[in-house]
Amino acid sequence: MKAKELKAFCLEFNAAVEEFPFGPEVSVFKVHGKLFALTALDAEPLKVNLKCEPEIAVQLRADHAGIAPGYHMNKRHWNTVTVGELPDRLVRELIEDSYDLVVAGLPKAVRLRLDRG
Repeated sequence: MKAKELKAFCLEFNAAVEEFPFGPEVSVFKVHGKLFALTALDAEPLKVNLKCEPEIAVQLRADHAGIAPGYHMNKRHWNTVTVGELPDRLVRELIEDSYDLVVAGLPKAVRLRLDRG
């Protein structure tokens, strides 16, 4: 997966937006103001921070050398994924899981609007 594909996939989700609160080199993908993916799209290798259930995060790190505790994030809830070291399908699943976790934490009224969107 290339940076352009990563960005496009993150923006496919309902109400997903790209913001640059840390400067123009760091893309922050959010849903209703909550972060679900963070990446420097021009970095080599391409890496993305993604939210994850704590128990699953530990297992993913054990199973894949390309997944590490979240860089500059709460290491219990975030993983840093080196995109080129994992199958594209797995990267997409991890992004979708991150988005879903963030949405699950939104107020019910917001979640219902997203479901209809």
